[in-house]
Amino acid sequence: MRADEEQEENMRFVTPEKLYAWCSIPYDMLEDHPDLKVPFRLVRDSAHMGEIMADELVGMIESNNKKDAETRAIIPCGPSCWYRPFTELVNMRKVSLRNLVVFHMDECLDWQGRTLSKNHPYNFRTIMETVFYGPVERELGVPEQNRNWIRPDNIEELRKKLSSAPVDITYGGWGQDGHIAYNQARRHPFSQLTIEDVRNSSIRIQENNLDTIIALAQRTFGSAYQFVPPMSVTLGVKECLSARKVRLFSDTGAWKQTALRVALFSDTTPEYPITLLQEHSDALLTATIDTARHPISENPQWDLGV
Repeated sequence: MRADEEQEENMRFVTPEKLYAWCSIPYDMLEDHPDLKVPFRLVRDSAHMGEIMADELVGMIESNNKKDAETRAIIPCGPSCWYRPFTELVNMRKVSLRNLVVFHMDECLDWQGRTLSKNHPYNFRTIMETVFYGPVERELGVPEQNRNWIRPDNIEELRKKLSSAPVDITYGGWGQDGHIAYNQARRHPFSQLTIEDVRNSSIRIQENNLDTIIALAQRTFGSAYQFVPPMSVTLGVKECLSARKVRLFSDTGAWKQTALRVALFSDTTPEYPITLLQEHSDALLTATIDTARHPISENPQWDLGV
C-alpha cells in the first residue's frame, strides 16, 4: 500500500452501516461471536466484575511474590467496583504489596494545566489514596516510593521509569469514544492523527474533548459541564499497551455500549483508540450485561436509515 493510500485508510471513520450491524448483535452472542477481534468476557454485574478484577490482580501479585519479583502495574482510577474486593482480599490473605510498583494512569487538570484541589471529585490521587491504598493494612501496603503519580511536572521521569523494565499488566476501562486512559479520539480540525500516531502516543498534557466533558458532566454533576476538568495528563497508548497483559473493564452501561461494539468488531481506527487492543498478544475486554447490551439490538423495529 502506498503512503497516501495508507493515510487515507487510517483516517477513515466507522460507517453507520458497520456500526448498525455491530450494535444489532444481542449481548449474549458476543462472547463466542466468530468476528471478534479482541477476546471478550461477559459478567453479571458490577459486584461480579469487581470480584474478578480483585482476584486476578491479587493472584498475579501472589505469584510474583513467591518468586521475590516485583509486580509492575498500570492502574486506573475506576471502575470503582473492584477497590473494596481488592483491599479486603489483600488483608484477608495477608498478601504483601511491598513489591507492587504502581503507575497511575491519568489525572485531571484545570484550564491552566494545574492539578485539582484535594477534595475535587475528579482528583484521582485523592480517590486512590482513600479507596486503593488507605484500607490496606499498614504492614502490607504499597511503599510510598512505589506509587508513581502522574503530574504535569514529572512526565519525563515517568517515561524513564516505565521503560526501565517490563510492565506486567495494564488495568483500565474505556471511554465513550473508546479512549484508554485519557487517550481520546483527537478531534482538532487542523491536527488529524493516523492510527500510527495514536499507536505511538506517549505521556502528555492535553485538552479534553467536548464529548468527554459532557459525558462526565452527565455522570457526576447532573450535566453541569462547567465543573468538569477541561484538561488532563495521561499515559499514552504506547505505555498502556506496553504491558505483557492488558485487561480493560466496564460496568458503566450506556456510556460505554457503542465503544465496546467498535472495540470488538472494527478494524483499527484513530476514531476509536481502543481498536488498537486487537494488536496486543494478551488482551481481554470484560463488561457487565448492562454495558454489553445495546438499544439497537433490543429494538429491531427501529428504522435508522442504514
